[in-house]
Amino acid sequence: MTDLVLRADRVVTPEGVIAADIAIAGGRIAGLEKLGSLTARTLIDMTGRIVMPGGIDPHVHCDWHMPAPEGGQSAKTQPASVVSRAAVFGGTTMMIDFVRTNDGTTIADAITRRAAGWHGACHIDYAFHLMVEGDLAPRHLDELAQAIRAGHPTVKIFTTDITPNRKGRMVDFGDIWEVFQVIAANRGLGVIHAEDNDIVMHMYEKLIREGRTSFHHMAEVHNALSEDLSFRRIIRLAESVPGTALYMLHTSAASGVAAIREARAKGIPIYGESLHQYMLYTSDDYRRENGQIFHTYPSLKSPADQAALWAGTLDSTINCIATDELCCTLAQKTQGIRIDDVTGGNSGVEPRVPLMYSEMVARRGYSLERFTDLVSTNAARILGMYPRKGAITPGADADITVLDPTRRRTITAADLHETDYSPWEGWTAHAWPCLTLLRGKIVMQDGVLTGSLADGQWIERKIDPAVIAGPIKF
Repeated sequence: MTDLVLRADRVVTPEGVIAADIAIAGGRIAGLEKLGSLTARTLIDMTGRIVMPGGIDPHVHCDWHMPAPEGGQSAKTQPASVVSRAAVFGGTTMMIDFVRTNDGTTIADAITRRAAGWHGACHIDYAFHLMVEGDLAPRHLDELAQAIRAGHPTVKIFTTDITPNRKGRMVDFGDIWEVFQVIAANRGLGVIHAEDNDIVMHMYEKLIREGRTSFHHMAEVHNALSEDLSFRRIIRLAESVPGTALYMLHTSAASGVAAIREARAKGIPIYGESLHQYMLYTSDDYRRENGQIFHTYPSLKSPADQAALWAGTLDSTINCIATDELCCTLAQKTQGIRIDDVTGGNSGVEPRVPLMYSEMVARRGYSLERFTDLVSTNAARILGMYPRKGAITPGADADITVLDPTRRRTITAADLHETDYSPWEGWTAHAWPCLTLLRGKIVMQDGVLTGSLADGQWIERKIDPAVIAGPIKF
């Protein structure tokens, strides 16, 4: 007999929104049948709610070192145990963090060390992007190839050191060229933090020289010109290595959107990610009280840049909305006050899915299918998890979240499960998750956590050849 049946009149599937009984057995979706036709040991009627694949956040930083301003105290962000608990309450069932490949004697050793902090310590499923930094030794290329083939197919590369005191992040373009050849040969995907280092460091020097050191000026440092130059240079380099596919992290400016759009029109397999703070905050918000809470790298941009991001979600230029999750306290987030010491990232994994439902479906009239693509399905398709993840379809993992549109609420940090502040304080959510399933197990129901830290599993990934041959139009 079927373990569980979810009955709902709005189920978001790859074929569209349907009414169905969803049969779940052995942690997988066994079938979708006519509404009201199935029986099971447990039947949950979700009529009037929205049943969708569990959210996938493709960009988080758990247990991550936080640089401190001069005289401050360095710390680490909250671990997966805390962030994943918040994710469960927010309807997210999968997240992708990073392995710093120089955190071990070999890349394989770095992966093992990183994974040790997650095994048995995460409420949801997870994977890791490989992060290469600084100067690369020839042996790293062979190790990288092995790691890609072992189920870690996405490789993060920085084209900037980000701030003057973070030397060693940037990979020079000669080494990026070599990495692209490894990625292409092993069917991986380049995951790029692209800013023009010359422009960024010039602007730091210029503003410091002029005495304009407040973080309020971040948009002048990490500016739209930097995004334009770096995106186009990376794209041109990828063109020179056939088989190189790109995923542009945290796209923040109209110039980045334009570069992705133009490259896709030329047939280049490139995909765009933005963040919910770029979609909903601008550089004007730096002037608000504790304006640091809205910041991540690159900076918030202008209303015109924000409008371009929204337009990009409608034409397959921006494919995923992530968080760049960096869960810390308000005191830690606001201890930096200068352009060269303000803390990036934000605490936002819990409200991401309901917040984007509110902004996309309720306020802007997006279809449920497009909203689901942007917060779940596209990340699975691009990053090597589909259709196991990101889809309500027979054979897929039964990772499901149910949004209740009758649960309209004002977001407050006191009601969330991450830290003592929220960048989304006071925002209205037009729906909220009332049920979260991970591989068929109910891990949250009606605001009560029913899962455990032993539930999360590492997910081996393999990039779909169609993504590399792309660009796929979503």
